[in-house]
Amino acid sequence: MTSQRENREAPRRPVAANEARFQAFVVTAPGLAPLAARELSSLGIDAGEIEPAGVSFDGGIGDIARANFELRTASRILVRVDEFRASNFHELEKRTARIEWSRWLAPGSEIALRVTCRKSRLYHSGAVADRVGAQLVNAGLNLSLRASAAAPGDDDDGDDGRDSQLLVVRIFQDRCTISIDSSGELLNRRGYRLGGGKAPLRETLGAALVLASGWEPGTALVDPFCGSGTIAIEAAMIARRLAPGRTRHFAFERWPGENAKVMTELRKAAAARALASAAAPIIASDRDAGVIAAARENAERAGVAADIDFSVRAVSSIALPEHATPTGAVVTNPPYGVRVGDAGTLRNLYGRTGDVLRGAFPGWRVAMVSYDRRLVGSLKLSLEDRVRTNNGGLAVSFVVGRVPALPPARSFTAPTDSIG
Repeated sequence: MTSQRENREAPRRPVAANEARFQAFVVTAPGLAPLAARELSSLGIDAGEIEPAGVSFDGGIGDIARANFELRTASRILVRVDEFRASNFHELEKRTARIEWSRWLAPGSEIALRVTCRKSRLYHSGAVADRVGAQLVNAGLNLSLRASAAAPGDDDDGDDGRDSQLLVVRIFQDRCTISIDSSGELLNRRGYRLGGGKAPLRETLGAALVLASGWEPGTALVDPFCGSGTIAIEAAMIARRLAPGRTRHFAFERWPGENAKVMTELRKAAAARALASAAAPIIASDRDAGVIAAARENAERAGVAADIDFSVRAVSSIALPEHATPTGAVVTNPPYGVRVGDAGTLRNLYGRTGDVLRGAFPGWRVAMVSYDRRLVGSLKLSLEDRVRTNNGGLAVSFVVGRVPALPPARSFTAPTDSIG
């Protein structure tokens, strides 16, 4: 897989015999957990059970640091603090009071609490938050609290974790799990995207589409509907082995201990592994000049502007540069009618796009975001659903396939006249 190939030169950090081990959970957008599990494996981290909301793993603080720093498809990484039965408030308060909070929380921290209760005797999330919050206050660390009603999922765009330490309390069938967020801001916030088009694709989804496409770094990649440039930027980062978290910080760096030192070593190793440039062209275009200008600025902030050929052009005028590889991948997020355009216009657009792909990209891989299978049918290409996920609150799928190769040229032999 692409992710395995990308990280071949990132061997697993050895774990000291006395290093603490943690149970962690990689939160992903729907459908991305298998991709995150492959990414973990490519980092030398054994992935555990794959669930609809993500994938688990066990590891030391170095593994948690690497997962935050390297994973392209993860939204958050939660670390389990404790798990216990709590069918009443007395059990909840007693067990919460026993947690060694000084191991996890620096004095004076602001704590954001998120609570969910399902199929349990303790069903009132606000009351549970009050009880857990009281025990945090009693921990003697001078903590300040604020509650959050949002569920700890990928679609949360709140600022929990930016300046606060997020704690997640989940009660399901009378089992209470308390987890601490190790990421801070959502991991899709790489720090490069300030400008975008009308329907921007989240960075984690852009990376997931590239990884699901089967594109190989070292071959060309084309995005004819590039918008804010997310797909091309994520592809360039993959091609150059640039860690997605290299320009940001994480919540676990504020935990007590020498976690900042772990990150310093990790950043140094990642910088040594990075390549100076992408080995093959990455081509991004859009018919909107303003969008292309914003995409260039995003690529500059990401440090990959020199690796991407941006241009203002309609899909019908896509052209490959002379130095492009003979095969590659077209990976894109075309308009699909909910936010941009109308159905009739889009059917014609998809039809023209299919014509261009068959004529200019025979044998290439194709991957795109699909909201309406009828529009995808207008491409007249054989594409299969590879991932089902959400984008901006809409149920979408990643469709993947290949443009048919041109039939081999037939040789022609003139008939020989026979004399006799």
